[in-house]
Amino acid sequence: MNRESFAAGERLVSPAYVRQGCEARRSHEHLIRLLLEKGKCPEDGWDESTLELFLHELAIMDSNNFLGNCGVGEREGRVASALVARRHYRFIHGIGRSGDISAVQPKAAGSSLLNKITNSLVLDIIKLAGVHTVTNCFVVPMATGMSLTLCFLTLRHKRPKAKYIIWPRIDQKSCFKSMITAGFEPVVIENVLEGDELRTDLKAVEAKVQELGPDYVLCVHSTTSCFAPRVPDRLEELAVICANYGIPHIVNNAYGVQSSKCMHLIQQGARVGRIDAFVQSLDKNFMVPVGGAIIAGFNDSFIQEISKMYPGRASASPSLDVLITLLSLGSNGYKKLLKERKEMFSYLSTQLKKLSEGYGERLLHTPHNPISLAMTLKTLDKHCDKAVTQLGSMLFTRQVSGARVVPLGSVQTVSGYTFRGFMSHTNNYPCAYLNAASAIGMKTQDVDLFIKRLDKCLKTVRKEQNKESDVSGVGNYDKTADVDIEAMALKLDNVLLDTSQDSS
Repeated sequence: MNRESFAAGERLVSPAYVRQGCEARRSHEHLIRLLLEKGKCPEDGWDESTLELFLHELAIMDSNNFLGNCGVGEREGRVASALVARRHYRFIHGIGRSGDISAVQPKAAGSSLLNKITNSLVLDIIKLAGVHTVTNCFVVPMATGMSLTLCFLTLRHKRPKAKYIIWPRIDQKSCFKSMITAGFEPVVIENVLEGDELRTDLKAVEAKVQELGPDYVLCVHSTTSCFAPRVPDRLEELAVICANYGIPHIVNNAYGVQSSKCMHLIQQGARVGRIDAFVQSLDKNFMVPVGGAIIAGFNDSFIQEISKMYPGRASASPSLDVLITLLSLGSNGYKKLLKERKEMFSYLSTQLKKLSEGYGERLLHTPHNPISLAMTLKTLDKHCDKAVTQLGSMLFTRQVSGARVVPLGSVQTVSGYTFRGFMSHTNNYPCAYLNAASAIGMKTQDVDLFIKRLDKCLKTVRKEQNKESDVSGVGNYDKTADVDIEAMALKLDNVLLDTSQDSS
């Protein structure tokens, strides 16, 4: 309702009441106006009525919601199901145009505005999380792996001779397949063991650059967030190597936005060397449904090139989800979640350490990994791999999700490449182990329930091992006893024979 509508309403209801309602509406509109003017995440989260008003105002700017609209094209925002239309708040046209995912659509001004404001809010949150000098970013409706592929395909046009991507090993399939899908040959750099941690082999990276020739290397593909005992790559040193040899540097920052340490590494890498783009998942960092990622960087023109590489229009769902989430939380709400995640990491670490020591195990010392923890399973592994994998199955059937049990000697082939010790990020890690991570949104009760169920599972596995040992021991005793009885019987026969001969 505008000013004229309220004035007309005063003829039907007391003007004092109407003015009060008008002021209430203005408070909602004031929040919306500040958002559009500043393009930053509000400090305090919005209530649902303000959010729905904003989304409704945007939606009626799209041509499919015009009163009396007459569409005669092949894609006019027609939706057969009213439920589907409501699920998307009637944003049907998606985002971008055929030539650029960030372009404005003439017949979808509301969706285009939604896209622009979402990208602006996400940029603000990335700065808040620790990468202060980032210049541009955009939400893409693909998960992390395909978003990495888009980055590699954009670099192809800038480096026509290149056919290799140097990749410090991390045993995660989608980031590996992102290079294969883009048509490049991954050059796997094995990690080095330093204490319990698996760290980047910088000498091997530089030696491989020199061996292949910088012009033939598309980029270095590094990683921040990962499962312990692997830790984030040495981003600063890798960024310096890339700058020295003129090689692009793409960072897989999948769930690193929630970690101040991961974001600091990216900031420092860009300060001292070269980072061209870093990619992060929406669902892992902002607690929204799977299906979106953020591609960000320090060179505005290169990020625009990546957005123009995306073919066709795109779904607005990931942008809508993260927009609603950030406006609901506000920057203060998101900062609170980041603080709570750090506290949960410390709590999980303490509880897991205590439990592991009770079973003769230990928590691996991985101080450079700010999200994931690992507990040894040496006492299970010395019996057989079956006990280790059995623990993983027991946890899963008891509704513990996210925990990973990593046995020794697992072999996996991914897109024609064979990895020994798969899941452990190295060919021969010294022991089997169990992973658990403290991710954004985790609560104290999640940790307590996990520790309780893990304790029960470990007790059960130990009991079964003891039973097997007892059965094995009984079997061995019986055989020995049989031999002893036979020997005694033979000896007795000989004694009787000797006595009989003496008598005769």
